Amino acid sequence: MTKIFGDFIEDFINSQEYLEIVFSPGSVPLKQRWRTNGLSADFMADYFAVFFAKSETKAEVKSSVSFIANELLENAMKFNDETSDHSIRLTLQLHEDTLVFLSTNSINPQEVGKFQAFIQELVTCDPGELYISQLEKNAEDETHTGSRLGLLTMINDYLVKIGWKFNTIQKNPEVITVSTMVHLTL
Repeated sequence: MTKIFGDFIEDFINSQEYLEIVFSPGSVPLKQRWRTNGLSADFMADYFAVFFAKSETKAEVKSSVSFIANELLENAMKFNDETSDHSIRLTLQLHEDTLVFLSTNSINPQEVGKFQAFIQELVTCDPGELYISQLEKNAEDETHTGSRLGLLTMINDYLVKIGWKFNTIQKNPEVITVSTMVHLTL
């Protein structure tokens, strides 16, 4: 079963200029690699900044790539299904006027409905109002179960377009992947 939300383009044309980072569940659990997210995001930012000649554009691209890549990696690691052997992938592609991020991770089948409900709210509500509402909820929540501000910050501050694709890749035991596609206009 495949389900798509938002601005996910399934037949997206791949760029010849891309970088992909893959985290395998292997010997070290993915959640223990949490502290490397910033390093990986900064590496991607440094790599893609070399394609921009103007120093102010280069600095802006570095900052944007670092923030978005870090948020996508944090979400992928945080919400990854620990019972799955599926790797976490983050790909960044350079196009003429757009950078396209694609993160893929497995997700616990019991969490899919809750996440899809949040996505549905995200794609149908005003992102500015939703951001304020989420800040208020977070201030009242003493359990701190999840801020949900990363995606909203991307939309509000970086004016990105985001889409999601949920795909059941195995039935028994059930393994579902979620791919998040982020389009950053340059």
